Amino acid sequence: MSGSGSENADPAELRKFDAIAPEWWDPAGSSRPLHELNPARVEYLERIAGLADRTVVDVGCGGGILSEAMARAGARVTGIDLAPAVIEVARAHAAEGGLDIAYRSISAEALARERPAGFDLVTCMEMLEHVPDPATTLAALAALVRPGGDVVVSTLNRTWLAFLVAIVGAEYVARVLPRGTHEYLKFIRPAELARWGRATGLVLRDLTGVGYDPLTRSFGLSHRTAVNYLAHFRRADP
Repeated sequence: MSGSGSENADPAELRKFDAIAPEWWDPAGSSRPLHELNPARVEYLERIAGLADRTVVDVGCGGGILSEAMARAGARVTGIDLAPAVIEVARAHAAEGGLDIAYRSISAEALARERPAGFDLVTCMEMLEHVPDPATTLAALAALVRPGGDVVVSTLNRTWLAFLVAIVGAEYVARVLPRGTHEYLKFIRPAELARWGRATGLVLRDLTGVGYDPLTRSFGLSHRTAVNYLAHFRRADP
């Protein structure tokens, strides 16, 4: 969960995620929401793109929660992040689990220059709202995926409800996230995301919301996109 390029990354954000790296795999720690959210993410990826035998790059992979789940589902996974400490955590945890995941500390832009159109599926979860220029990041994601391939991102909608849930509720009331994790003005409206995608040859195919059930402490897919949402793009064929 970091910026995707040295020219498009906030050093303060990188330090923020490096600081929580040691507890990344603690399901009761500061990454608890990511652990709880992951099954819904994997369900969505399986539904719209499939994972078995697909070549995937997980941009802003953090400590590897999603990367490992995709690898266990049969994908050939590369995980990239610019926060060095979380990449080390990801490598160590994958090794403990006997998973063959290629983790690298490299920007999406640099990887796209190295492996243009090199992946069947590109994922970028809960990262766009943490970079200075999300449109530039989306362009890098488009460069990474092959024509006809899939790009899936998740982010937060810029609505009053998202402010209440993701900042007031999660950071100040329930305290399941450290204060300062999110900045409201960096939240992204779906129309903005769709416009940035069109400019890079990505066609928006689906928007699906993510809802939280506090009783079961679990996330599920929803038609409501006012807070968290997933967006599925497909790169147009030449």
